[in-house]
Amino acid sequence: MTKVLIATDKPFAKVAVDGIRKITEAAGFELVLLEKYTAQSDFVNAVADVDAVIIRSDIADKEVIAAAKNLKIIVRAGAGYDNIDLSACTAHNVVAMNTPGQNSNAVAELAFGMMLMAARNNFDGSSGTELRGKKLGIHAYGNVGKYVALIAKGFGMDIYAYDPFVAKADMEKDGVKCLTSVEELYTVCQYVSLHIPANDKTKKSVNFELLSKMPKNACLVNTARKEVIDEEGLLKTFAERADFKYVSDIEPACKAEIAGNYANRFFFTPKKMGAQTSEANVNAGLAAAQQIVDFIKKGDKTYQVNK
Repeated sequence: MTKVLIATDKPFAKVAVDGIRKITEAAGFELVLLEKYTAQSDFVNAVADVDAVIIRSDIADKEVIAAAKNLKIIVRAGAGYDNIDLSACTAHNVVAMNTPGQNSNAVAELAFGMMLMAARNNFDGSSGTELRGKKLGIHAYGNVGKYVALIAKGFGMDIYAYDPFVAKADMEKDGVKCLTSVEELYTVCQYVSLHIPANDKTKKSVNFELLSKMPKNACLVNTARKEVIDEEGLLKTFAERADFKYVSDIEPACKAEIAGNYANRFFFTPKKMGAQTSEANVNAGLAAAQQIVDFIKKGDKTYQVNK
């Protein structure tokens, strides 16, 4: 019998687990749970005899993959998948997948929540600014970026985007102005919302050179990954521009220096919270389960990320 493991240090909601169980058991699979584990060795031991694994922010490193002798597929319930060792998966003939789009609205709403905090000076009682009429740049126009654009329309913002992998016509049909370079995006837009993945090309790519191009009263909104920020450049921007603000869904390594010197010009969530809604929790979990069933039963590799 195919054995599916849910390995979650931060467990899914019960309704999500119940839904995953319904999907997997209807396919004739066995579902087992590893929740709130306290050591990585617990994860390593739990994968010994499983055929499929569903994770959230759990670290599926090469040790985990090597220990899973029967593993055929691992699915990250969420968009990002930098917590999976893709090279190890490929070396062991394991298909790695994510569940794109399932938490996109949740992330987009958080981006706007933080954007509003920045515009209103962290709600400290002082006079802030409005978002209506301001230029918003969307750095990567994927699933989350599209929801950000949709919300921005309701706020009456002027919306721009840069993404070399998305056709100009696809952006324009959404009412978004397509820019031809990342430098242009940062030069034009007072607000920039980051949605790029963390990889060898993007890590530390958002640097002082880009940030220094932003218009007066600039605000960078990061619901992507902290690794895409060049923190040395970020600190230089804070130091040289009293009008610059940074809000992020994950604390940078230089948080203490920012907090100590640039009060009320930043906001950081205490942990990555983009997908932390009950709706996204359920959607991503059910999608992961269905993708496993479709792969095992039909060989469907639609969302494979280690091609």
